[in-house]
Amino acid sequence: MSENMTFLPKAELLTLEELDRLCSAFVREGVRKLRVTGGEPLVRRNIIEFFRSMSRHLDTGCLDELTVTTNGSQLRRFADDLYACGVRRINVSLDTLDPDKFSRITRWGRLGQVLEGIDSALSAGLRVKINTVALKGFNEDELESLIEWCAGKGLDITFIEVMPMGDIGNENRIGQYWSIRDVRERIARSWTVVDTAERTGGPARYVRLVETGQKVGFITPLSHNFCESCNRVRLNCVGTLYQCLGQEGSVDLRSVLREQTDDDGALFEAIHAAIARKPKGHDFDYSRGTVQGQMSRHMSHTGG
Repeated sequence: MSENMTFLPKAELLTLEELDRLCSAFVREGVRKLRVTGGEPLVRRNIIEFFRSMSRHLDTGCLDELTVTTNGSQLRRFADDLYACGVRRINVSLDTLDPDKFSRITRWGRLGQVLEGIDSALSAGLRVKINTVALKGFNEDELESLIEWCAGKGLDITFIEVMPMGDIGNENRIGQYWSIRDVRERIARSWTVVDTAERTGGPARYVRLVETGQKVGFITPLSHNFCESCNRVRLNCVGTLYQCLGQEGSVDLRSVLREQTDDDGALFEAIHAAIARKPKGHDFDYSRGTVQGQMSRHMSHTGG
């Protein structure tokens, strides 16, 4: 997020009922996995009511999985509720285990609160995967300790290359860029790395570490374009559908939703038309020594 964010008026946000209607439309049209993300989704007022409502699609078998990506700050409060709603696994964004560095990178900085939240999630029965952005000069010195910490708690971990999203201002994205190829090579110095054939329909490629049994994922938007196998789209809190994280193209579903209060026929047509225009790939590129393919919107606006 930017240092000084401008937040949306409440009237522009989809209500929880509208979110339900939109998500249910996607489920009806064949979406089998739904991930609720943000920003931080668990700070939305009454968000657990939305999860309870979505759980009906799990009960009917129309939805295979309901998952969450979170910064972990609210897990102590909501982990049991999430499990009761049918959530069985979550992703927690965590780039460092150093309290001072955590405070700097998040700007609010309560690492202890996040770690307590992770423990609460595990106690509730949730599977937890850690998502870590690989940042040169920031968490290079923690690569092995992050993996070991996750192994001690039985957690998988995914490393992600930094992407040029939003107003990067004084942030040196090229200077921060740490190729996942180099990350993998360094991991292989300490553990036996075995490739797996697992695919989730998303961007990650997975290996297993023989010594710990952990699954380690790699998301490589810069060093290896994964777009040919991506089947994901993102719907933000105002009803804008983004067919690709790394392209500016989008479709306004809120206006269709609010104009058609009784009949979802137009909504289904709009969804199908949007999916038909899903692009072949993104344009992220640092290879020429400059930032190419930068997105104007922030990651918190699009959804992680």
